[in-house]
Formats: sequence, structure tokens, C-alpha cells
Amino acid sequence: MLKISNLSKSYKGGKKAVDNLSLEVNSGEIFGFIGHNGAGKTTTIRSIAGVLDFDEGDITIDGISIKKDPVSCKKITAYIPDNPDLYEHLSGIGYLNFIGDIYEVNKFDRETLIEKYADAFELTSNLGDSISSYSHGMKQKLAVIAALIHRPKLLILDEPFVGLDPKAAHILKATMAELCKGGSAIFFSTHVLEVAEKLCNKIAIIKNGKLVACGPTHEVKGNNSLEDVFMELLNEQ
Repeated sequence: MLKISNLSKSYKGGKKAVDNLSLEVNSGEIFGFIGHNGAGKTTTIRSIAGVLDFDEGDITIDGISIKKDPVSCKKITAYIPDNPDLYEHLSGIGYLNFIGDIYEVNKFDRETLIEKYADAFELTSNLGDSISSYSHGMKQKLAVIAALIHRPKLLILDEPFVGLDPKAAHILKATMAELCKGGSAIFFSTHVLEVAEKLCNKIAIIKNGKLVACGPTHEVKGNNSLEDVFMELLNEQ
């Protein structure tokens, strides 16, 4: 579903934020992307989402190149950044309908899925309120609901559990698993290594822009915890 081939991206000064990164995420997989602050996670994620251009390599989503046909890629992708930038002058339901219009979600599916996910995340009673009145956690929930109502083939999340209370985080994990059972793929970054270890089919660890470990979670961590493996790789010169 997602294929990253020899991805490189440099910023001013010539330092490579991402250096020749290649990995693949298949349908039905929850793929965790792990790394220290400044490792290149967000640069990679923003490149996949088509928000950030890159210097070398290619990214394909369902066989479509994000460089050659970004619109087709974005039609089947949902991206939730670590700090959702929502249109705060809209109400919650106004924003969800706006997203539904963009992705051409029909009336029945839209109403059904908004009701399902708004109830699950306990946001139904707040949908008529202005987004400007929402807490960070409520904005995060709204961004998740907006991502789910068009049934994306690829869901990309950058630190999705930040700001969510334990119940909402639990529901999000269950929703991610449900989405993958339906054939979608999920690629997400997190600093919560215990969550990644329990939730992910596969793990990739990035350090200073380079991939240092990648594969099924049980193979990457071996007989150790994911935290132990991560710290060992982080401390290697």
C-alpha cells in the first residue's frame, strides 16, 4: 500500500533530515515508526502526506507516485499531524461536513460514520460548538473522526496519542485495528514504545535520518523489550 524508495530530504545547511530511506507497508498492517526527536520521522511523514517535497527517491501509495499524481494519492490517504490545524471558525459538524464534501462521501455513509465515531469518542454533544472552544484533546478527536469518515486506504498519524485521555487512546487503538482488518494500512510515529510494541505488526527505527532497524515487531525486539532495543540502537556510535 505504501512504498518508500530511497527517500532523501535535506534542509538548509546541507544536513540530511532523511537519508536514503526505503520501507514498505502492506494492506492490513499497523506499522510503527520510531526515532528520537530530530531523527527524521516528521519529515518522512509529511513527505508521504504530500505536504513536504523531497529531494531524491519516490513514494507510492497503492502504486501511485506522490510526485506524479499527488491528488490521487491524497484521495485515498488520511493524515493526522501531531498538532491538528483545524478551521476554528467552523463548528465540529461543519468541519466534518467540509471534509466529507472534499472526499465526496455520500450522505448515508457520512451520517453513519460521523455518528459512529463521534459517539465512540464522546464528542457528539460538542459537534455544534465552535472548534475554537475545543480543548487540545477534543481537537485531536475531531481530526481522527475527520480522517475516518472517508475510509482511507492509508492512514498516517504523527504522535496520535498526544493529548488523548486514556479512554480515547484505547478507542483509537481499537479503531486502528478495525481499520486494518478492513484492508487499510496504518503508518504512525510514536514515542510511546509500549503502545508500539503491543499494537504494531511491524516496526521501523530511524536514527539521524537513516533506517537502523525494520521488520516484524517480534523480530526487531527479539527477546528484549522494544524500549531496550531502541535505547541500545540510540546509544550506538
